[in-house]
Amino acid sequence: MLAQEQHNLCAYTETYLGSSDDAHIEHFNPTLKGKADDNYHNWFLVKSLWNIRKSEKWNEPILHPTAENLEQRILYIDGDYAAANPNDIEANNLIRLLDLDNARLADQRKRYIRLKKQEIQDAGKSAEKFINDLLMHYPEGVYFIRALEEELNVKVNFDLLKSAS
Repeated sequence: MLAQEQHNLCAYTETYLGSSDDAHIEHFNPTLKGKADDNYHNWFLVKSLWNIRKSEKWNEPILHPTAENLEQRILYIDGDYAAANPNDIEANNLIRLLDLDNARLADQRKRYIRLKKQEIQDAGKSAEKFINDLLMHYPEGVYFIRALEEELNVKVNFDLLKSAS
């Protein structure tokens, strides 16, 4: 169910969760694990490496990854993530916890976006049409969703997958 809701994407890295990936059901707030307050809103499907890396870094106060104002508080800028306000402790704690500023992951995002821009140009399609077609025919090729939406000025429409099934 989490995989379907997250469109087979790691909740933290936005990379595709393939059948050979070691995925974990992650308890975002580890202090709730096994307690009455540990519920579905605290669970995310993530790649095991990110779950392992996160396990020793819990620090409150922290911005929840589903917060409505997350995109206003954590900015995406050319492949990197940064707190909109450098003094926003909750946003900075989330960035550190989820390793959103990981240099290798940022480089992977940047290369992915460059490749998609080139593929869009080569296909002679609008970015929206290209992403929609890719989503319909090869959904595992659509990841780094926030990067796609911000860099290509598109909305990744996962509802297309519902109509395809």
